[in-house]
Amino acid sequence: MTSTTASPPAMTPRRAATAALLGSALEYYDFFVYGAAAGLVFNVLFFPSGDPAVALIGSFATFAVGYVARPVGAMVMGDFGDRLGRKKVMLATVVMMGAASFSMGCLPTFDRVGLLAPALLVVLRVVQGFSAGAESAGASTLTVEHSPVGRRGFFTSFVMVGYAVGCSLATIVFLPVALLPAEHLYGWGWRLPFWLSAVVVVITYYVRSHLEETPVFAEAKEERAVRKLPLSDVFKYHWRSVICVAGASLMAAMQTLFAVFSLSYGTSGA
Repeated sequence: MTSTTASPPAMTPRRAATAALLGSALEYYDFFVYGAAAGLVFNVLFFPSGDPAVALIGSFATFAVGYVARPVGAMVMGDFGDRLGRKKVMLATVVMMGAASFSMGCLPTFDRVGLLAPALLVVLRVVQGFSAGAESAGASTLTVEHSPVGRRGFFTSFVMVGYAVGCSLATIVFLPVALLPAEHLYGWGWRLPFWLSAVVVVITYYVRSHLEETPVFAEAKEERAVRKLPLSDVFKYHWRSVICVAGASLMAAMQTLFAVFSLSYGTSGA
């Protein structure tokens, strides 16, 4: 009798790069649509105050909460990805971000439910930040492990392309919304960009659900080499890299915060 062993999943670098691009575009479309809304409408709808500056600070505070949640998402979901598989985690991040963003478009405002409105907004923003952090780490890992040696840099670059695509789409979609008359903008217009993310969620989920597990993880699982405490190993053996990444992330956060503040300042008439 001839024994047979299951062959490892084949590398599909193009499909993995496409899945990473779509996922990153979705995550950062939602992330930056929130930034635009925080600078233009959330201060009016969720943080009404006699002092416009106080309302704006409250709105920006919820935007910053997403950055606090990002490293937590990267660590938690990265740990799950190292133990359960890349594909499952990457599907979960898309669902989390999509559900949070669509739900934001359905939220009641302060004039309807009072303080519950900003509280729900903060909760959904935390989910957004959590999943965005998971996406950054997971999409890069997924693409690297599906790419052949010598071309990993090229295929993984599609993750960064997705960031730029998402940011650009957020701007393109929110621009005509911002030009609506105030009664329509604050009534229903601001909700549309959040609802439109559902289209990208469906496409991204479909592409990722048809992507096989990475050959690297499949081989580690077959050889029983999957680590039980991967997050602990990261901080134990790679703490210098963690510090470098944290520093680079702080710089990226400052750039985004400046862009969102500029949007608010440029439209305030100050």
